[in-house]
Amino acid sequence: MKNYRPDPKKPRQLTPAEERRLDAMPIDYSDIPPLGDEFFTKATTAWPPVKQQLTIRLDADVLDWLKAYGKGYQTRINRILRAAMDSQPRTRPTPAPKKRARSRGGLKPA
Repeated sequence: MKNYRPDPKKPRQLTPAEERRLDAMPIDYSDIPPLGDEFFTKATTAWPPVKQQLTIRLDADVLDWLKAYGKGYQTRINRILRAAMDSQPRTRPTPAPKKRARSRGGLKPA
């Protein structure tokens, strides 16, 4: 006997009788706790964080290892870095000082 595995990309169509039965059933919310004001104050953080494009140099063997698992190697890099970040203490490091632009002409402004 062959096992039936539904394809998540092609869900089975409900019969009209099944649709009517589901529409007539009330939704049970009893297992969901009520949400207080504290939830909504914390719920303002956007997730996932905004991605920022950058150029990074990696060793060739590291890049080959990441790509060997197929598509999504950049997502894998992000997940590895996020796991490393989450394993660190929550103290924020001080940002590195920004480089100042060099003045041209050799004369310092007065």
